[in-house]
Formats: sequence, structure tokens, C-alpha cells
Amino acid sequence: MLNPYWALRRSSLERVCGVVKANFQKPLYVASELASDIVVSVGDIKFYLHKFPLLSKSSHIQTLISLNNEENVDEVQISDIPGGANTFEICAKFCYGMTVTLNAYNVIATRCAAEYLGMHEAIEKGNLIYKIDVFLSSSIFRSWKDSIILLQTSKSMLPLVEDLKVVSHCIESIANKACVDVSKVDWSYTYNRKKLPEENGIESNQNGLRTRLVPKDWWVEDLCELEVDLYKSVITNIKSKAVQSNEVIGEALKAYAYRRLPNFSKGMIQCGDVSKHRLIVETIVWLLPTEKGSVPCRFLLKLLKAAIFVESGDRTKEELVKRIGQQLEEASVSDILIQAPDGATIYDVSIVQNIVREFFMKNGNAEIESVGGDELEGIRKPGILSDASKLMVAKLIDEYLAEIAKDPNLPLPEFVNLAELVSSISRPAHDGLYRAIDTYLKEHPAINKGEKKRICKLMDCRKLSVDACLHAVQNERLPLRVVVQVLYFEQLRTAASSGTSTPDLPRGIKDLNNESNGSSRSGTTNPEDELDAVATAEELKALRKELASLRLSNGVGNNDKDGDNKPSMDKAVMSKVKGLLKSKKSFIKIWASKGGQGENSGSDSSESMSSANPEEAKSTPSRNRRHSVS
Repeated sequence: MLNPYWALRRSSLERVCGVVKANFQKPLYVASELASDIVVSVGDIKFYLHKFPLLSKSSHIQTLISLNNEENVDEVQISDIPGGANTFEICAKFCYGMTVTLNAYNVIATRCAAEYLGMHEAIEKGNLIYKIDVFLSSSIFRSWKDSIILLQTSKSMLPLVEDLKVVSHCIESIANKACVDVSKVDWSYTYNRKKLPEENGIESNQNGLRTRLVPKDWWVEDLCELEVDLYKSVITNIKSKAVQSNEVIGEALKAYAYRRLPNFSKGMIQCGDVSKHRLIVETIVWLLPTEKGSVPCRFLLKLLKAAIFVESGDRTKEELVKRIGQQLEEASVSDILIQAPDGATIYDVSIVQNIVREFFMKNGNAEIESVGGDELEGIRKPGILSDASKLMVAKLIDEYLAEIAKDPNLPLPEFVNLAELVSSISRPAHDGLYRAIDTYLKEHPAINKGEKKRICKLMDCRKLSVDACLHAVQNERLPLRVVVQVLYFEQLRTAASSGTSTPDLPRGIKDLNNESNGSSRSGTTNPEDELDAVATAEELKALRKELASLRLSNGVGNNDKDGDNKPSMDKAVMSKVKGLLKSKKSFIKIWASKGGQGENSGSDSSESMSSANPEEAKSTPSRNRRHSVS
């Protein structure tokens, strides 16, 4: 038997709920003992219903009907009900005692519609609001997937859904499940997911699903489906429980960034809603755990590149620079190659300088802690920099300098200032720095003598390897003073190989840098200016031959245990070098006087090194060609 309040038939279309389109032209026949006595219009859809079942459940319908009775109107307009006609249909079915189907997709809208209609317990016991609340707590909030779906669908119901506390309860439910002990989590996945190496041999269960040990971050991928504001609320709640480790939180933020930021894996966001991407970047930075190492340095640098691209605020970028500086030793050169936003240069060197400064601040902060006592010690514990970390950063910056030196628009001060930041780090070799300097000289041939002197002073010639020395003495881009220093230590390398330690830089070589400081400001031509000039191939060859003969004549390389000959040797070498460098004409004279025996003997400018290692001499290229390590 049909419910007398609920049996509507129209043409060939029969709908149990009694919904008729507003533009439906055919007459409506009611297969019931009682004719419909009220029309409820929701948007462009009309519901032909009965007053009694509606009045018994909804206080809002009671109010509307009482107002219409005063005006003798049998139609009620409801245009702003949450969820529209679909949710009103569910509420109307409930009023007629019919079974309604609720799930994670429609329950939040139905709950808001029931609240709008005033379907409270005060109107009737066991009303719709009560039934929905029981359904949420007993079913939806107990399911991980349904809770996430519910939270996603709540976006369209804001801000009403916040007033109902449904969202806060849902967030709390999700956070509790994410923090539960993994031994109590039933976790499985289908064959759509790539099989991990450790899963070999694991059998499928009867439902075709493979199971394995539950990882601590099992929940991070599912949360990536949430919009950024809801995601922020969930992660904040999880962090407040202090159950999950900072590494797991960091892994969740990484997963969200890669999922929600287009092309983030390449360190740059291509297109789309820039304001939306900016909010995502800033939210992720705000959620980062404070402890060092929670996320990899590479991820932080990708975030910094994204923040620059979407034009995030200075506060966001400064926070990233600070965090990157705390673990800069983990970065690679490609990580810190950050595009310059203004386009004046290829790379943003100033932001790398700020990162390096933050790196060195760890030492200062650690020292302050030890003096400040317990109060400051409780604020932050950055730790003292290790020698290994410093060496890794020095090597990183040397390689970075070699890359940015290729930019023809890079000003010299930016190159020098960055190099000087790591000059306090004592590293065993300066080959990387020499390569960067040589690349800069090659790409910037128009710089003057003073600028060449400034950039070359960054390098310690005593810390060049054999290969770097062989390259430097053939390098026509280097000033003469640098070539002299390289040649001098190349000659002394033989003495060091015999068991004696590499000697300190003689005072005369040091004076090559100091003597010209005052004289270079004079208005008259000074012979010391020749030291800053660039040597020709013939001049370099002549100087090498002369120093080689001085080395042999003064006994360098002999096994002089008492060392008595060293001062006289230094004096002889330096007096000869200064004589050679008085003017470039002296090179021509030396070359002319040495030309016959030099060419006939078959020994070129590499002969000084061949005495120490014959095998190296065989592979040494001709000194008459220009070379570059760039």
C-alpha cells in the first residue's frame, strides 16, 4: 500500500520524491487519498508535498507556512538551502519516513541542510540531525578514507560547517588515525602500485591485495588530496600531538609539494594560479619542523626557487635561507644555481651569499650558547661546525664560482665577495678556486690589471696540485706575479718530494704583492706594474728556463739536510726574478741568449718538472698553445 502522503505520478516519468520541473506543462496526478497541500520551490524545482510530515520535523518549515497562511499562499520558497534541491529531497524523504542513503559524499551537505531546516531533537525525538550525528561518529569518523572524503566535501559548505563543529571533529579524527601505532594499522594496496624490492616473495591475500609492514608515513599520500587550508589544519593537529617524528612530518610536506605544485621536481613552477601556488609554498614553509635535518637541503632549495618564482614575501624567503644555511653542506652545485629574478645576471649570487653567511652563523650561535647559560641553551642548539662540513661548503662554493664565472654580465665584486666568505676555511687544495678564476678571466677579457690582481689574490699558489701548476704556468690570462709564484713553488716541489716539507712563501715572493700597493698610485710609470701584466708564451717559456737553471745552480732538489743553502737560494732566485720582471724587454733578451741551447736540447718550459717526474713530462702538452680548464 502506498504512503498516502507520498505517491506522485507524472506522464511517463515517475519519481518517488514527487519532484516536478517548474516548466513541466502536463497536469500532476496524486495517487493518494490526500491531495498535496503545499508546494516547496527550491531554485527551479518544485516539490508537491503535504504540510503535516514537514511540520512535524522542521521548525523552519513551520515558520514559513505560518507566514504564508496569513497571506493565503500555499507555495513556500526555499532558495538558499545548503546543497540545493538534492539535500532538500533527502530531508523531505526523511520527513515522510522513507529510507534515505547517506555516505561520505553527501552527509556533510545533508547535515547543513537539516540544520537550515531546524530538524532538531526539540521538534521531535530522533530527528534527522541526531541521526546524522550518530552516523558520523559511528561510521564516517571511524573510516580513514571516508574522513578524508568528508573533509574534502566540506569546502563548499563553509562557513556553516565550521559552526557545526563537523570539520573540527573530522580533522581530529584524521589526526588521531595518523598518529596511531603502526602495529594497529591495517594497511594494504593494490597491484597498481609499483612493487618494492623488499616485497619480493610476499603473497597476495584472498582479495587480491598485497600486504606488508606498515611504514610510518603510510598516511602522507592520502592527505595530499586536501586543499591547502584543510591540509594545514590537519598537519598542525598532527604536530600538536607530538607523536610523529619530524622526519615523517617533513616527508608529508615533501609529498604535498610535489603533488600540488606543478613541475616542482625541476625546481620551478610553470603556470597556473600563481596566488594559489604562493599560498601553498608559504603554508609548507610555515609547517616545516624547526629541527635541522627534518627535510633534505635539496627540498628546501627547491622551495626557495619556487618562493622566488611565485613572488612570496621576504619573510618566507628569509626563513628558507636560514634553514638552508643550517645544512648547506648537504647541497650540490645544481641545487644552489638559482635564477636571478631581475635578469641582470644569470644567477642570483646575493642570495647564495646570504645562505653562506647563515652557515657560518652556526659557529657564532654555538659559542654564544656556551656563554649564555641554560636560558639561551634552551632556545636553540645549532651545534658547532665540523671541519668536514666546512670543507664540503668550501668545495661547493668553489664549484659554484666556476659555474657563475661563465656569466659575461657577472660583476667582479659579486664573484670576489662570495669567494672571500669561504676564504677562512683552510682547504688542502685550491684547484677548484683556480678553475673558477681562470673561467672568469676567460669570459671577462676586458677587466683591467687591478681587477685581475684582486681576483688572483683569492688563490694560494702553494695549494695548487701538479696538474694545476702545469696549467697555470702556461696560462696567458694570468698576471706575471701569479706565474712567478706558481713557477717558484713548482721548482720547490722537487725538494718536497725528497722528504723535506714544502717551505714557507719567501719574503721576496710576498713582497711582489706588497711593493706595488703604494707605487701603483703614482702618476709615473712604475716597473712593478709589469708584475700585473699578462705574459706572452715566449716570456713564460723564458722565465721557466731561467728558474730551472737557478734551481739547479743553487742545489734545489739536492738532499741538503742542514738547509744552509736555502736562504742563499731564495735570495738568488728572487734577485733573478726581479731582474727578469723589470720590463718585458728583458724576456726577449733572455730568450735570445738562451735560444740556441734551449731549442737544440729539445727541452721546453716543462723541463723543470720533468726532472722530478719523467712520466709527467711525456704527457705534458706544448707550452706554445693556450690552455683553459673551464
